[in-house]
Amino acid sequence: MIRNLNIVWFRKDLRLKDNPALEAAAHNADIFPIYINDTKDKNERNMGAASKVWLYNSLNALNSSIGNKLNYFRGNAENILIDLIQNNRINGVYWNRCYEPFSISRDTKIKKILIDNNVKAESFNGSLIREPWEVLKDDNTPYKVFTPFFKKAYLTLDNIDIEDFDTSRINYVSNSSHNNINNLNLLTNLSWENEVISSWKVGEKAAIQKAEKFFRKGILEYKEGRNFPAKNNVSRLSPHLHFGEISPKRLWVDTCNLKQNKNTTHFLSELCWREFSYYLLYHFPYLPEKNLQIKFDSFPWVDNNDYFEKWKKGETGYPIIDAGMKELYSTGYMHNRVRMIVASFLVKNLLIHWRKGENYFWDCLFDADLANNSAGWQWVAGSGTDAAPYFRIFNPVAQGKRFDCDGSYTRKYLPALKNMPDEYLFNPWEAPELVLKEADVSLGKNYPKPIVDIKLSRENALHAYEKIK
Repeated sequence: MIRNLNIVWFRKDLRLKDNPALEAAAHNADIFPIYINDTKDKNERNMGAASKVWLYNSLNALNSSIGNKLNYFRGNAENILIDLIQNNRINGVYWNRCYEPFSISRDTKIKKILIDNNVKAESFNGSLIREPWEVLKDDNTPYKVFTPFFKKAYLTLDNIDIEDFDTSRINYVSNSSHNNINNLNLLTNLSWENEVISSWKVGEKAAIQKAEKFFRKGILEYKEGRNFPAKNNVSRLSPHLHFGEISPKRLWVDTCNLKQNKNTTHFLSELCWREFSYYLLYHFPYLPEKNLQIKFDSFPWVDNNDYFEKWKKGETGYPIIDAGMKELYSTGYMHNRVRMIVASFLVKNLLIHWRKGENYFWDCLFDADLANNSAGWQWVAGSGTDAAPYFRIFNPVAQGKRFDCDGSYTRKYLPALKNMPDEYLFNPWEAPELVLKEADVSLGKNYPKPIVDIKLSRENALHAYEKIK
């Protein structure tokens, strides 16, 4: 008997477990698994350099898990799928939904084309705990503040059951002319690409192992420990979540199965901040491009490229800032506390537009997520819906001393300051000449002087914000 052949279009769901599109497609059918590097959609935002590196490794891991049967395509997704259904006996095309505006528009168009060609087209929720259209206020408008959104949508959520489908029985079909991942043209700078990924294990298996380790150890002191970049109390699962190597539903269920306390509750709320970012992007699709608070359209941003370049390179003269930027470029990751500090410094102390910072993070982060990245930057800038107040300006010296108490994080990424005593580690310009000499630090030579005065730049920021109150 000839079995049906279904296409599973992998996107940001590079896993086998808890993959609703794969499970639905595999019932009484063989699977033609594909990944499309959609390079022709003019509305789609180009993938950042770090994302391409992770994607390359994640696709390799997925391909290995299905017996090297993954089929790679590069070009316009619509045209590729039309060609596949016209030249093969395809019964249906299955995928898990993406929520970026360009993805929604493209997928809606593709679904109509498939149905018009008598091909089944089904999409599923494989990336979120709840769909963004499921949660509205009593007046049927979307939430703009996190806490009531969280309370209504998630604190009342019944426990989610996840039954893993037996994927070992799936028969995958491949085409030898489409099984070379290098056809996707993802890698271009092998020296940096090999370095930036070197400390990571990528793929579904690695994601599951990391989650299990976090639930054994890291979560035990998560609520307080997550703020300290040198501690191992964060999950570091964000890249795995972004590429769908593990699902948020699985993390929710695994957390709910633990003994509940302040740490588990806080981790659940952090999962829901991710949900809230996607929720905002869905209901306010201009989130990545425009201020959610219109008054910020009149904010007097400063276009200082010299300051921006020094911020990017980690040469601001403020050690916690510079350590964070060095971590970002060398590892494709930055601890969340440090993300807030460096973002606050850029938009408030340097008065540089949040979109410039968001674009740089987009290029350098493995977890560069349109929803999270845009919402996070708007939150720090004060232009978002549930944003930090304009007068909340992080002091990089105080933040460094508070959250990197022993300086181990900062010294790791700034070896020039490895001998600087704790007292002056985050404010080396205040150290006596003898202390600098003994620490082998020469300000302006092997470590930069501060590019701005922290007190004066704070006053300038407050003055700028007063103009749009």
